[in-house]
Formats: sequence, C-alpha cells, structure tokens
Amino acid sequence: MGGIVYHANYLKYIERARSAWVRDMGIDQNAMRERDGMIFAVRRVEADYLGPAKFDDLLEVETRTNAVTGARLVMEQKVRRGTDLLFQAVVTVVCLNEVGQPARLPANIRLILH
Repeated sequence: MGGIVYHANYLKYIERARSAWVRDMGIDQNAMRERDGMIFAVRRVEADYLGPAKFDDLLEVETRTNAVTGARLVMEQKVRRGTDLLFQAVVTVVCLNEVGQPARLPANIRLILH
C-alpha cells in the first residue's frame, strides 16, 4: 500500500543475498547438508529501517563478515538504492547438525569466511 516496500521484504532480500554470497565463496550448502549433516540457520537479526524503498527501485545488498567463531558467523548487510542507505542489519548465523543442535563450522568453511 502506498507504493513502498513492505518491511518484511527486506529480510527476504538479505536472505537471498546471503545465499548468493555463500555460493559465490564456493560453499555448497546442499553438499554441506548431505555430506556433513550441517546447515546454516539465522539465530539473530538486528535491523534498522532507515528509509523506504519504492516498488521498482533498483536495490543493491552488500554483505560482509564481521566475525567468525567456531559455530557462529556474524555478518553486516546493507540495502542501498544508489548511494542511499535504506536498511542495515547485523545477522548472526549458526551451524546446526542434523538434529538441530549447535555444531562447529567445518574448518574449511571457517577459513573461507575469514
């Protein structure tokens, strides 16, 4: 309504960007699940809505690593329209095993993410 992007859509945008970012680093999440029995799951999102995007705006999502620990990855993500910062979030992602318990990130993935 009103031609602006619904607030929950920003979470969808940053999710897609994280998936592409991980894939671009050479991490195959399907293989990680099938081979190691591990998945990534969002544990926490701290979000700031700074300005509205309008329908048909061309948006860009930036993703960068803030911290990598044994079982956790903290990223900063920003959504921009040109030079205007519209949304920013700090996202904490954890690694879970096949029964949903916290697990250490595989060493090769920790090295890639650092």
